[in-house]
Amino acid sequence: MATILIVDDSPSQIAHFSKILEKNGFEYIVAEDGASGVALAKSSKPDLILMDVVMPELNGFQATRKLTQDPETKDIPVIMVTTKDQETDRVWGQRQGAKGFMVKPVDESELLAEIKKFL
Repeated sequence: MATILIVDDSPSQIAHFSKILEKNGFEYIVAEDGASGVALAKSSKPDLILMDVVMPELNGFQATRKLTQDPETKDIPVIMVTTKDQETDRVWGQRQGAKGFMVKPVDESELLAEIKKFL
């Protein structure tokens, strides 16, 4: 089964996503900030990344840009999952290379549909 990297600095969001993924047969790994997410993506090569935007140090837009511009990680689809709900945020996320964009709180069925779209 696919491995999904959760990059989020909120313990409650990590718990929410991990519960959904586990229940639906996905393996997952966790990074609690953008810099750790980039490093973990390079070392573990997940099948997909769920990326928060608002995080300390390296935000999700910056981390996504780093991942999609790196030959080692450019083919890993990134779905941004964030509280930022403006159209400009969505467009900026796509410009950084994100394949998908979802606004928190996310519904389990919508999250699974979005994940399956890119796996």
